[in-house]
Amino acid sequence: MARHHRTLLALSLLLVGAAPLPGVGPDAARHGVDINAPPWSALARLQIPGVSRCTAVLVAPRTALTAAHCLWERRLGHWTPAASIHLLSRYAAGGFAAHALAAKYRIGPGFDPLAASPNRAADIAVVTLAAPLGGTPLALAAAPPAPGTPAMLGGYNQDRAEVIDADTACHITGRGPGLLLHDCAGTRGTSGGPLLTRDASGTWRLAGLQVAAFGGRSGGVAVAASVLQDMLEHNGLAP
Repeated sequence: MARHHRTLLALSLLLVGAAPLPGVGPDAARHGVDINAPPWSALARLQIPGVSRCTAVLVAPRTALTAAHCLWERRLGHWTPAASIHLLSRYAAGGFAAHALAAKYRIGPGFDPLAASPNRAADIAVVTLAAPLGGTPLALAAAPPAPGTPAMLGGYNQDRAEVIDADTACHITGRGPGLLLHDCAGTRGTSGGPLLTRDASGTWRLAGLQVAAFGGRSGGVAVAASVLQDMLEHNGLAP
């Protein structure tokens, strides 16, 4: 019995002393959302068995965007074959509305997963699906949002991977070449998820694609919609 208590105590101390998840600060306010309603119905859970689990966002019935690093098999040192990439539409707690495999994908030019400092503005992948997924695809924002613009970020967070969790009360905090910075809470697993802002009519648009989270605090980095648009047009897939 004493040994059992010591084991529990050691486990408790390990959990207490564990480093916080990246992109999630002490006051992070994430909550579940309605996966059947826009803009969240455009999200899909991306799964590569034995490799990774991320978020993807539909911009057309057979076209999805995600983070390029989600498709890199680090252990084996190569890109994942398209046929191994599964997208599950409106996934929640084991159930989903539709399933599709990738037929092919394109990686952002200049992205090197082995680089010491990967080019974050190229950390995108355009995935062409073998079959259309349901939901309402998201339109891209027409102009980059200014710092201070209200935003939302949602996806399949590592610590809550069975549902879409979102921070719906955050903001754009800055801009860089091809990138947006934000203070939205979201950790591993939200890579490939949408950073959303409203247009003049009040409709949520895809302002950026989440690719990295800050350490020790809420917030992260997203590839700007202008880069996503260029990538889609270059591959003849502009929605």
